Amino acid sequence: MNLFAEYSQLLFILACVFGLFMAWGIGANDVSNAMGTSVGARALTMKQAICIAMVFEFAGAYLAGGEVTETIRSGLVEMEVMAKNPDLFVYGMLASLLAAGSWLLIASMLGWPVSTTHSIVGAIIGFAAVGISVDAVQWSAVWGIVGSWVITPVMAGVLSFWIFRSVQFLILNTEDPFANAKHYIPYYMFAVGFFLSMVTILKGLKYVLRERQIEFSFLEAVVIAAGIGALVAAIGIYLLSRIKQDAAADKNSRFASVERVFGVLMIFTACSMAFAHGSNDVANAVGPVAAVISVIKSGAVEAKAPVESWVLLLGAFGIVIGLATYGYKVMLTIGKKITELTPSRGFAAEMSAAATVVIASGAGLPISTTHTLVGAVLGVGLARGIGALNISVIGGIFASWVITLPAGAGLSILFFYVLQALFS
Repeated sequence: MNLFAEYSQLLFILACVFGLFMAWGIGANDVSNAMGTSVGARALTMKQAICIAMVFEFAGAYLAGGEVTETIRSGLVEMEVMAKNPDLFVYGMLASLLAAGSWLLIASMLGWPVSTTHSIVGAIIGFAAVGISVDAVQWSAVWGIVGSWVITPVMAGVLSFWIFRSVQFLILNTEDPFANAKHYIPYYMFAVGFFLSMVTILKGLKYVLRERQIEFSFLEAVVIAAGIGALVAAIGIYLLSRIKQDAAADKNSRFASVERVFGVLMIFTACSMAFAHGSNDVANAVGPVAAVISVIKSGAVEAKAPVESWVLLLGAFGIVIGLATYGYKVMLTIGKKITELTPSRGFAAEMSAAATVVIASGAGLPISTTHTLVGAVLGVGLARGIGALNISVIGGIFASWVITLPAGAGLSILFFYVLQALFS
């Protein structure tokens, strides 16, 4: 325990700095998952997308990021094994943050939209298995997470396929698509507001309001979420009322006016996707930070420890800085290169991806938002036919995913031994 007596302040500072660095990488790289479809569909400009993402990424990270943070902090390693080696556990978590953050920096400079979840999970597995013991890894939990990386893009793809099919049935393939768009889109807006509110109330707020011990029953959550959904729909109806049909534009493209209506809807789905992304991916940065701080304070590795609000705040701040300073670099890949997106197609992809990510956040699964949104965009593309997809770009994205996990693990092992040598 001499390590914590002599270096507690330094270790605390390193945890915060490395966590902020990792959060910066999440904002710089994974912002493409939250806002790329909106930019690609030309529903938002780059500046508008970044401004919206800054607000809702922060809100998602701070209000609903605690559930997944618990999984990253203590759900990937065997706490009984780690309890015997608290110093190695601290080295490993610091090494994981530095390794994942470094890989995200490299990937962002190259313009690769890689998975931040792959990066940190691979890093934690790497230091635990090689630096401590193969038995130090909770392999059952790892396989469950790996399974979610396959299930969630499929789930998002299926959802986006059927959401877009519903758009085609209710709006696009009708005699008066513009009138039907203004009629049905408020219902989609209500669904976005209701769904996000439900998960935030039932899962996220307990971390922010823990000290006040505020809890809502399921029925109370339904009533509150319905009210928020109705408010979102009302705002949408007002905005839609200001859009008039452009007969001249419709002569060149039958759906020109309809896509303008969907452009309004995409503002709401962009907000929901940014919120969902922040709620899931903040854990990749603050989970290890929370773990290190807990060990420094108690001198022991504990299975359960509170994720303090200021730690979530640190991660949220880092994400915002990352996307504001370097997020533009990879935003266009998902938005423009996988398949041609319009506001109606982008809406289907964003809504299904947001729903999938928020469900996973509520369940505590650190899924890959990259996988999820790519699956959603693929689903929209498949709804138009396989020829609508850019197979070569998709292959390149898949290849970058394969590289990410071993890269995170390898860097983590390297940094683990460096930290161990410095503090020993």
